[in-house]
Amino acid sequence: MAFNTKLAIFQVAIILICSIGVWQFSSSNQNSVDSESKFSVEDSNQVIHNFDNTPSRVAITNTYAATVMRMLNVDTSVIVGISGDFYDEDLWPEYTETPLIQQSAHSEIDFEALLDTRPEIYLVFATNGMVDTSAIRMKLEPVGIKVLALDFYKYDTLRYEINVLAKIFNKESEATKIFEEFDIIEEMVYERVSTISEDNIPRIVMEHHASLTRDPVVLTGTSQWTDMIEKAGGINVFANLPGHTTHVDMEAILDANPDILMFDGITFDIGFNAYDEAEKCDSHMGFISERPGFDNMQAITQDKMLILSGEFAGPMMIHGLPTLAKYLHPDLFLDVDSEKYLDDYFEKYHDIERKGKFLCTP
Repeated sequence: MAFNTKLAIFQVAIILICSIGVWQFSSSNQNSVDSESKFSVEDSNQVIHNFDNTPSRVAITNTYAATVMRMLNVDTSVIVGISGDFYDEDLWPEYTETPLIQQSAHSEIDFEALLDTRPEIYLVFATNGMVDTSAIRMKLEPVGIKVLALDFYKYDTLRYEINVLAKIFNKESEATKIFEEFDIIEEMVYERVSTISEDNIPRIVMEHHASLTRDPVVLTGTSQWTDMIEKAGGINVFANLPGHTTHVDMEAILDANPDILMFDGITFDIGFNAYDEAEKCDSHMGFISERPGFDNMQAITQDKMLILSGEFAGPMMIHGLPTLAKYLHPDLFLDVDSEKYLDDYFEKYHDIERKGKFLCTP
């Protein structure tokens, strides 16, 4: 019996030592630069990826990543797998024959279909709450697929993430030109909104598209919308709350009595080639205005409600900044054609004329 006990303890010790060794090897592999690699990048999950050559086979899950690749003029022939988010053939004609590896950026991966495409990289969201990036990495990296986590929907990391793709595909000069254009737009907006007195800065409540629930869901300071609101000359009332999104009591919004109510329009039928034909924008704003006590709220009495399409929360966010700034401060932007910035974005980076409804107001 004593011998069996000692043997069991010895076996457990061996397993623990081996497990620690495997963990250290894995951590070293992911979080350090391989001296034999030609270059390395760090994604938005702080995972380092080493490359010997520019990748030639990439699977992508969302249109934000594809948009940035277009902006950088990356050869689309490297894309070997996509999600169902690329359904609009007018906007994404080059992917009509590309194999489908999942139904949407947020759905389960069809691992058999993905492996059939033999990608070197699987490009996925880094911090989206509906995508378990860590679990995906654990499944794909052991079979030799690099899981590159980049969002392209956060204002404070957009430039960094564009730079990551630029380095991978040797497009640094293209990235520099994009950033120069960003600078011009941001500086134009800043010069105007920086003149606003503190008393004239509109107070804004930004609600998530899940706000048809009993308790409203608001976007907080870690949301990309807060960055846009502040750069456009506004204040997010709930910026100091924890989390990316959080529930608040109806009374909290009533007590804040915001000047403007904004809504994330990702789930509305607005944006490129979408026209809100079912008039869901009107229905939503009608529902909001009929909340108990909201009839006396300043945003309601002044008809100050705004729904922005999902494009404003992606790589188009800087080109969309003049649109939001002009809505918040129309007198400061009388001479600015904010629509032209959106037109230029689609014509320059998508090589297509902009069409569709991109914002809703009462």
